[in-house]
Amino acid sequence: MQVGYLGPENSFTYLAAKDAFVHETLVPYPSIPLCIQALVDGVVDRCVVPNENSLEGSVHATIDTLFREQKLSIEKEIILPINHQLVTAESGKDQPPVITRIISHPQALAQCTNFLNRYYQHAVIEAVASTTTAALYVKNHPDDSVAAIASKEAAAFYDLRIEAEDIQDVSFNQTRFWVMKQGAAQLDAVSDDAAKATVFVTLPANQPGILHKILAAFGWRDIDLSKIESRPSKTTLGEYFFMIDLVVDKPIQLIANAFEEIQLLGGGVHLLGVYPVEEKKVR
Repeated sequence: MQVGYLGPENSFTYLAAKDAFVHETLVPYPSIPLCIQALVDGVVDRCVVPNENSLEGSVHATIDTLFREQKLSIEKEIILPINHQLVTAESGKDQPPVITRIISHPQALAQCTNFLNRYYQHAVIEAVASTTTAALYVKNHPDDSVAAIASKEAAAFYDLRIEAEDIQDVSFNQTRFWVMKQGAAQLDAVSDDAAKATVFVTLPANQPGILHKILAAFGWRDIDLSKIESRPSKTTLGEYFFMIDLVVDKPIQLIANAFEEIQLLGGGVHLLGVYPVEEKKVR
């Protein structure tokens, strides 16, 4: 089995993929859309992509790309603790380097905002494709006054020095990753360990109270919603779709009935998956 992930090796997505697929071949991709497209095209058998961080919220590239794909589904969710390190190529020197530029993935930079504002307010902050891409750049440019925000694994792999440890804004920093597979999700094929369901809902033409009516389809059936988020449909200004996470602790038929009621109201329903959740401990 080949498994695509947001690379390169030793990115946080790589760590999640490696945990889920110990003996499989992992294939890095430079972006989330390309990783998902590889699964759509059958180049890989699974793909692992981040979908939400506890500090910065949803990963929009994942959500928006999956909204456009109708033939993929979530196999399971992995929750991974995320600890960021400030790393440089100054591994052989005693004095700390002068850092004028700091690079990393946009999410990693955002998760370390307090640290950067306190200690490096004059440094240029630059976004790159992944945390490991940042670490590799620092490795290949030892004479530049540049640092990266990356994982301990990436620092060890590229022989970089950790200038500051665990620099994320709060110690309790986690990211959810989805393991995606081919095939549309089905409510009649739910595993016994399923804990969550994710669904995309589109509204009919704007009507007073329509969102309330659609949410009421879950509410009066006592179906717990753990998340609801709107995203622009990217068709017309002011049109949105909603991503909703459901807690699966009720009979599946209740969820099916809620979907049917939403469709009778004129809404669109696309089930992305009903899946188990695995939470990993701090490495």
